[in-house]
Amino acid sequence: MENTATSVTPSSVGIRYGVLTGLVSIIYSFILLATQQEGNTTLSLLAFLIWIGGIWMAHKYFKAHNEGFMSYGQGITIGVLLSLVSGILGATFRYIYMEFIDPAAMQRGMEMARTKLEEKGNLSDEQIDQAVAMSQKFSAGPVGLVIAIVSAVVIGLILSLIISAITKNTRPEFE
Repeated sequence: MENTATSVTPSSVGIRYGVLTGLVSIIYSFILLATQQEGNTTLSLLAFLIWIGGIWMAHKYFKAHNEGFMSYGQGITIGVLLSLVSGILGATFRYIYMEFIDPAAMQRGMEMARTKLEEKGNLSDEQIDQAVAMSQKFSAGPVGLVIAIVSAVVIGLILSLIISAITKNTRPEFE
C-alpha cells in the first residue's frame, strides 16, 4: 500500500500560518486603532493570544501532515518563521496606517505614554519629554518598521521555545 500522507516542511507551514496569523492580527489591530482602543492594555494583550493560537495551530497542522510527529527544532522553526512573516505583515500595516490613514494615531499613542509616565511621578518634565521624543523616534517611520519586525521575531522565538516544548512529539529513534 502506498503512503498517501503528504509531508510538509516546517518552512512551508511557518509561512502559511504566518500569513494567516498576520492577516488576523491586522484585522484585530485595525479594529483597535479604528475604535481608538490601542492603549487598552487588556485588549492589546489579546493580540498575544492570536499569536499563540497561530503557533499552536501551525504545530497541529504540521503534526497532522507528518504522521503525528514534530521535533522540538521543527516547532521552533515553524514558530519563528510564522512570527517573521506575521511581523512583517503587521509592521507594514501599522506603518501604512500611522503614516497615511490616521497620522493622529501616533500622536494619541505619544500622549498616552506621556500620561502614564506622569502618573508614575518619578520623572521630571524634562525627562518625560526626552522619553517621549525617544519613543517617537524609534516607533515611527522605517526605523519603527525594522524594530517592530525584530521584536516580532524575538517574541516569536520565546513563544516558540515554550509552545514547542508542549506540542513536540519526537519520532522514535528505532522504528
